[in-house]
Amino acid sequence: MAFFNLKRNLLVCAPIEYGSLDQMVASMDEAKAQGADLVEIPIHCSLSLSNISQLEKLIKQRTLPAILSIRTGGNSGSKNTALQVLRMAFELDVEFVEMEYEVASDIAMVEHMPVNSQIIVSSYVNGSKPSSEKLGNLIACMQSTGADVIRLIVEVHNITDVAPIFQMLTHCQVPLIATAVGSRGLISQLLAPKFGGFLVYGYLKSHPIPGLPTLASIKQVYELEHVNEYTKVFGLISNPVGHSKGPILHNPALRHIGYNGIYVPMMVDNVNEFFKTYTSMDFAGFSVGIPHKEKVVKCCDEVHPLAKSIGAVNTLVRRPSDGKLIGYNTDSEACITAIEDALRDDHIPVIWILMYETEREVADGVVSHASSPISGKLFVLMGAGGAGRALAFGARDRGARVVIFNRNYERAKALALAVSGEAHSSEVLDSFCPEKGMIFANASSIGMEPNTNESPISKEALRAYNLVFDAVYTPRNTRLLQEAAEVGAIVVSGVEMFIRQAIGQFSLFTGVPAPENVMRKLVEEQF
Repeated sequence: MAFFNLKRNLLVCAPIEYGSLDQMVASMDEAKAQGADLVEIPIHCSLSLSNISQLEKLIKQRTLPAILSIRTGGNSGSKNTALQVLRMAFELDVEFVEMEYEVASDIAMVEHMPVNSQIIVSSYVNGSKPSSEKLGNLIACMQSTGADVIRLIVEVHNITDVAPIFQMLTHCQVPLIATAVGSRGLISQLLAPKFGGFLVYGYLKSHPIPGLPTLASIKQVYELEHVNEYTKVFGLISNPVGHSKGPILHNPALRHIGYNGIYVPMMVDNVNEFFKTYTSMDFAGFSVGIPHKEKVVKCCDEVHPLAKSIGAVNTLVRRPSDGKLIGYNTDSEACITAIEDALRDDHIPVIWILMYETEREVADGVVSHASSPISGKLFVLMGAGGAGRALAFGARDRGARVVIFNRNYERAKALALAVSGEAHSSEVLDSFCPEKGMIFANASSIGMEPNTNESPISKEALRAYNLVFDAVYTPRNTRLLQEAAEVGAIVVSGVEMFIRQAIGQFSLFTGVPAPENVMRKLVEEQF
């Protein structure tokens, strides 16, 4: 097997579960097929002699280079077993042998120095928020063991806890592997190559691991081997964030135009803390999702007039000239133009340049569309959050009569007052039918995965509507849209809104026109 030069190409490692010999060989073959460069094999030092014999057979049969990770579980009595496994690994020229810092400190490493294996010394960091000083001191102690590679496994409670890890990757004097445990630590892998990481972990499709990307996404979506110190970072700040399709749309589009950037999901709990932590110019732009679209307005240095009038931002750009955060809203035009085109039976999307169209009259952030097919229509909206506000203001500016329903009546009432509309509790939505031929728009999360059997309105009530729009795009064909089609309404998927708002965001992120045809093709293939 190969001896690795750690200063060259990025390595992608797949952890595999310890089971029977056949199971592990099958997992290794699966990892190889999905693009892994090596596998991590955990070795618990409670192994019997027969287990060690089986392990030896596996190592001899390996089809990929391996990290043999020796774990004692804090049991000092396992030291002899650990030494036995260590010697076996060296004799078999295992590419990497990993041992815990506590064990490595007790072993005279010089007596066991291998010829063809490289030693990884690891430490699990948990408890309070990790500081750069704490991690730096720990790394210095670990280096004294004579390790070839240092590995930190850090328990994080917030995405801001990952920032010190990036600092360590940048400044560590020996090769460093850093993993932030948990869903909020995903960027520790996706952005590791930017900050000097030489190895990232990805999981097999059959064995998901929280906080790790899939092997397939590393190779096919993010192409992390091309990420470097000059790569600009874009991403979705949201909670939840796992449903997002943004990465499979933005990353190929960035590569298509030759832009050195990466778009990643970021599970954010507190937007204020997030922007206080990630202040670098390299964090160049963000999509904003649930539930942050309204709160993030206060994080902006400047807000575009349309976004200010809506009171919600779904796009943030860090201005290159001064680093200030500028807030925009691409949702409003995206959803309203999608509805308009459907009513016009126009299946060729209108190519529009977000909010800056010179041929349209703009006054106080309001775009005038006197010829809109929704002008004069009764526009019934479910949801008064960020997406709901974008829809409400967009519909009002097209001349629609807006009626807002929301679980929280006070929020509905506040939004209705802002757009000169009506407000009602969501409990009476099914019985609301002042006229036929209305437009219904769902801007709530009802029907989103995993709750795909839910709908904000009954099928019978949908008979009063001419068109039904659903901002939810996972799944693509929600229960709401299925039932609307069954009663004869025109249906507009949230996917159409998603692609249009993404086109607007892409142009704001990069400063160049988005490759619309490429992005639409990606949606057709991937969604």
